[in-house]
Amino acid sequence: MEKSLSPGKSGLQYGVLFGVIMVLEFVIMYIIGMRSLVGTSAGVIVNISNYLILPLIFIYLGCINYKKNLNNGFISFGESLKVGVSITFIAALVYGLFNIAFNFIFPEFINEMASITKEGMLKQNPNITSKEMEMGLTMMKKFMNPLIVFPVTLAMYSFIGLIYSLIIGAILKNENPQSL
Repeated sequence: MEKSLSPGKSGLQYGVLFGVIMVLEFVIMYIIGMRSLVGTSAGVIVNISNYLILPLIFIYLGCINYKKNLNNGFISFGESLKVGVSITFIAALVYGLFNIAFNFIFPEFINEMASITKEGMLKQNPNITSKEMEMGLTMMKKFMNPLIVFPVTLAMYSFIGLIYSLIIGAILKNENPQSL
């Protein structure tokens, strides 16, 4: 019986690629100007892409790669889960580490986002009190802290990876009869 490779090996290359794409999207959005993207269809498209389309594509590609190129045409449901969660975890790790570095290099970014949030709050509710505004901005700054964003990003993308891997694993599953 041939020894198959770990599902994580397939997850590593696709996870890094997915993470790099998210970093590039962020850099492009930052260069274009975050203010111009808030509340626009471009911002919605980026969010749909990062939370729905890209994870599905990369998990599918990672599972297909593992099945066809690394595991002799077989993939179990559990292996699909391992591949998918490892892809999204690694992508979140790459993006999260970038986010921490970015916020240390450009500390004014959080203040820029606070300004954008303040404008959005005033637009949505012109009668907002200064106390409500301050409370909202304090919460936003707290959740923009890279040390909070990092573990939340890891957990969120791992959960997304789990859900999408369940779906993709059910579709692609092809158990090796020798391992049953």
